[in-house]
Amino acid sequence: MKTSTFTKVTTGIALSLVTSTMLHATNGDTLIAVGAKARGMGGVGIAMSHGAESTISNPAMITTVEGTEISFGGTIFMPTIETTINKAGMAPIPTQETLTSDADMNMIPEVSLAHKINENWYVGIGMWGTAGMGTDYRDMQNMAVGQFGNLNMVTNLQLMQFAVPIAYKADGLSVAVAPILQYGNLDINYAMPNRSGGIDNVGAGLAQDFGFGWSAGLSYDFQNGLVIGAVYKSSIEMDYNGQLSTATAPFVAMGAFPAPMSDTLEQPAEIGVGFSYSMGQHTFAFDYKNIQWSSATGYKEFQWEDQDVYAVGYQYAQDNWALRVGYNYASSAVVEQTGATTMAGVGAQSAINFFNLLGFPATQEQHITFGGTYAFSDTFSLDLAYVRGLSNEETFAIPAFAMSFGTDSITTDHTEDSLSFQLTYKF
Repeated sequence: MKTSTFTKVTTGIALSLVTSTMLHATNGDTLIAVGAKARGMGGVGIAMSHGAESTISNPAMITTVEGTEISFGGTIFMPTIETTINKAGMAPIPTQETLTSDADMNMIPEVSLAHKINENWYVGIGMWGTAGMGTDYRDMQNMAVGQFGNLNMVTNLQLMQFAVPIAYKADGLSVAVAPILQYGNLDINYAMPNRSGGIDNVGAGLAQDFGFGWSAGLSYDFQNGLVIGAVYKSSIEMDYNGQLSTATAPFVAMGAFPAPMSDTLEQPAEIGVGFSYSMGQHTFAFDYKNIQWSSATGYKEFQWEDQDVYAVGYQYAQDNWALRVGYNYASSAVVEQTGATTMAGVGAQSAINFFNLLGFPATQEQHITFGGTYAFSDTFSLDLAYVRGLSNEETFAIPAFAMSFGTDSITTDHTEDSLSFQLTYKF
């Protein structure tokens, strides 16, 4: 690799290697919803109660619980991510072809409990995996064989939240607050070609951290079928000791950084509103939320953009069963970097584009969902949901690689499937 090109791209490479440790989830690195009922309706839950599982969507909605309700289950999450390195003219490089991540299945658990203390006060507790996966390119080509490959990246980030909602209800108004404890673990490993023609293995092992945040919500039931709601979730700062600094340390000696990057990565704040309307057996719901990636420490350095998320859902309920459908849309938080005018700028732009699509294509935009409930008795029921993340193909320019590698763009196709199941018991 030419030294001049090597130096130009190192800043972008380092930033994007950090980005590649994130999750391939749905709205950025955030699941569209947690819990089978909400997932079956496109993720709506700000103004529609799903019982005990409502804490993570809007804690004020647990005030529909009539006694004590507990739900437990999980989501089998199956992304398919395929990447092609393109040479001039957009043709695949014959020796490279398509790279497919082996990180293609994950299990995400959830447990929720809500209890009615009296006519006004409600309390709950829950544990949810908000997402959990990474990339695995160990069996793919790396830079040592002469092509600008994928660095054999193996990354894994797992996030889990614990919350204790406390809600108050008077007439049609419900308000609630939920302190949140977040657990996360992060592991980054990759192979980096050095200037002497060898390979350096980079990694610091597993890092763990706890972070604290909170959410607050309200809702108002007009008693005529219409319910409105609003929710705010605070950002949560996490520090993964040694992970991000180790990932960027090899680039310090090359002049890309004056010092290794910070190990801080902040999950962004969210704000949302919604409404639902029920008439007989039919319920229609709509949610809007804004995820503030551009102001979260870490993500803003990766040039992520805020997401406007729109979710619509419909439920038909009769006797002891219900059917649900939904749709969720949010433009990609990861966008192509353009407009660089200097050689160094073109190099950084190209590297960020390259590694954002190869390492962390958080590009999913559209989801269609289906779900249902069957109650075996007045106290016991089963909830199921299927979510399909529609294929989204993105091509970003990497012009700085053209001279040394004959590559001018990278294309990634991202598709997701997930199955959610949940058992609910009321007493």
